Amino acid sequence: MELTVWGIITALIVGLIVGALGRLVVPGRQNMPMWLHMLIGVGAALLGTIVARASGFADTAGIDWRELLLQVLFAAIGVALVAGVGRRRGVSRY
Repeated sequence: MELTVWGIITALIVGLIVGALGRLVVPGRQNMPMWLHMLIGVGAALLGTIVARASGFADTAGIDWRELLLQVLFAAIGVALVAGVGRRRGVSRY
């Protein structure tokens, strides 16, 4: 895997989209900054890709909807965990 500027930019854009979709899946309000959603989204996209490739269904041409579903699922779990931890501690994110 070659790390290029376009690869990093693409990862950040995909992370932002996956993080936003994960946020939409989680019910309630999450007081988290956009950069944290992007970070969770990038991690979820990476984890979803790893799991999809290990399962053997990420080798399709074009968009692999199952891989995307896994990424959004991991993002939703990440958003729920981070939002729940912030709520329990009473942290204000303003």
